[in-house]
Formats: sequence, structure tokens, C-alpha cells
Amino acid sequence: MKFRAAVIRDMGLDQPYAVSEPLKIEEVELSSPQEREVLVQIKAAGLCHSDLSTVNGNRPRQTPMVLGHEAAGIVMECGSGVTDLSQGDHVVLVFAPSCGECISCIEGHPGRCEPGQKANADGTLLGGGIRLSQNGKKVYHHVGVSAFAEYCVVNRGSLVKIDKELPFDEAALFGCAVLTGVGAALNTGEVFPGAKVAVVGLGGVGLNALLGAHVAGASKIIAIDVHESKLAIAKELGATDVVNALDEDAVERVKEMTEGGVDFGFEMAGSVEAMELAYRVTRRGGTTVTAGLPHPEKRWALQHVHLTAEERTVKGSYVGSCVPPRDMPRYIELYRKGVLPVNKLLSDHLELEQINEGFDKLASGQTVRQLIMFE
Repeated sequence: MKFRAAVIRDMGLDQPYAVSEPLKIEEVELSSPQEREVLVQIKAAGLCHSDLSTVNGNRPRQTPMVLGHEAAGIVMECGSGVTDLSQGDHVVLVFAPSCGECISCIEGHPGRCEPGQKANADGTLLGGGIRLSQNGKKVYHHVGVSAFAEYCVVNRGSLVKIDKELPFDEAALFGCAVLTGVGAALNTGEVFPGAKVAVVGLGGVGLNALLGAHVAGASKIIAIDVHESKLAIAKELGATDVVNALDEDAVERVKEMTEGGVDFGFEMAGSVEAMELAYRVTRRGGTTVTAGLPHPEKRWALQHVHLTAEERTVKGSYVGSCVPPRDMPRYIELYRKGVLPVNKLLSDHLELEQINEGFDKLASGQTVRQLIMFE
């Protein structure tokens, strides 16, 4: 089948992207789903910083590639071996495919799945297949999803079935922003009732980490960012205090508010500077969690003596350390009960042709979550 998709060939082009157009809307071809694969019609796809990091070259990928990883849609066809989904089912796509058989999957950590991560690095589906093409030449998959398109074929392990009452634009958020942010607070960090928390970087993932800390019962939640507009949103979502990261005394202010530092510092911006700030505002014996994805060549100079003498913990968090089929229904239920108001993170609805302008807004910090909507 043939359809429209946003294809990237050159990374690191100059801004504004509305002029350089790193993403071209082109016709691509998609072959039928094979064993354990599913054809999905995309209904909504979110613009995420992980996508931006490919556009700006911070996360190099195979090209040409159909970009996009946070989405929701409708099952159109199931390949052989898929017995628990049917045509017409509503699904959320997950960017970390899991084989269910490797040691990480068996231990309950599908985000660490080695075959899944290899497939994502290679630009293929789980198992090594490529279903996208143009004029007989292969087009790579983005983390097993490729959601900036009218259709996609994904591995069954990249899907979570949801009920049909949840609007597609809201459902799409659960595939990345919610799983990664809320999961970082509840699963990776294990924030406890009464804890003091700081979140550095208030994009879609960071604001969800803030919401996760609120769900966990944190007594103080300090939101930190360079954009005043993001700090205002954080206050609306439950932050007890806000600090502009550009203030020279930002670290000292956080320590004064918390009598020496927070129990949990979350780095959600994907920068070394943000990681350093999150670590510095964490107290002795505290935990610093990062879900950021900076350029592979970036290095953070860890203060080794502090790690030892202050008994610090530093943890990485990928997909919020979630088991998507287990955690996503829980988070959706929390949303329905009004405890997890992720719909407040929706900024704009776009058409596919507006995708480069959307990335300009995302790069400037003007927006939280923009959704591309498909008919």
C-alpha cells in the first residue's frame, strides 16, 4: 500500500526547520504485516524531544527514515501469530519493542530488551525486517514505530490495546510522555509519600514526572526550567515551588527550600547541564534519576568522591522502567479519575504538512505537546 509520511534524510539542518525542511512529506510504500506484526492506521502522533534529537542530529539514526514514535491508532490487519488483537481495536504504540524471551524481558524490564534495542538502533522491526520502501529502496523504521505517517506496520510487542472511549490525541500521550515521565517517578525513582522532589526540564516528559511525583504523594515538588511559561504550567499541575535554571543561585535556593536538598532529583532535559543541576540539588543519600537522551558523545563529569562519601544513587530510566501492558492501563485509569491530568499538556493539533513548523516551536520551548492528527 502507498500513503503519505514524513521522511527524514538529512539530520542537523539549520533552523528554522520551516525553511530547511528536514522532514519531507512523501509517498512511501508499506508491505503487509508478517508473523507477529500488525498494520495500524495512525490517528494521532505526538512531537517529542526524542524526535527533535534526531532532527537536530543529537541522536543519529539510519536514513532515509519515517520519523515518529508516540502515537495511537486503529488495528487494520494482523499477521500470523497475532491472536489477541482484531481489526478495529484501538491501540497505543510503544517505542521499545520487547521480545519477551531475553533475560531483561523475563526479569520484567522490557525497556532493556537487547533484541528490541538492536532493532531500534538498526532502524528495523523486531526480528530485523523492514516493511517501508520507496521506488524499491528501503526506508528505515524509527524505533519500531514510524508514526508520522498515515499507516505503519509494527511488531505485536510495540502495541498496547486500549478501550475505544479514550480520544486518540489523549491516548497517544501514554505511549511516551506518560510512560517515561510518570514511570520515572513511580518505577525508577520510587518516590515515597512525603518526599521532596525536583524536576529539571519541563517538556512533556518532565511535566509527567512532576505529575507522577504528585501521584506518589511527594510533599514538595520543585519545578526547574529556563522558560517562565513552562514554570507557570508546572504550578498549575501541582508544583509547590518553581525555580528558573538560569538564576545564578538556583541550586542554593532549592537547598534552602528543602533543608539541604531533595530526596529525588529528576533530569528530563537531555543535557549535561541539566544533569549537573539535578545532581547538585539532590541531598546526601538521595537519588538522581535521568531520562534524558543527550548526544552519545556528551559526557557528564561525575564527582566520584561525592557519590561515595554522600552515599548517592544515580539511576537511568528508559521508558520509565515500565512494563507497558501493565502500567499503561493503570495510568489511563488514574487519568480518568482526575489524578493524572495529562490532557492539560496538549498544546496544539497540527496537520502532517505542518510538522517542520511544529519542530521549530518544540525547539524554541514554546510548546509542551503538539499532536499531528490524521483523518
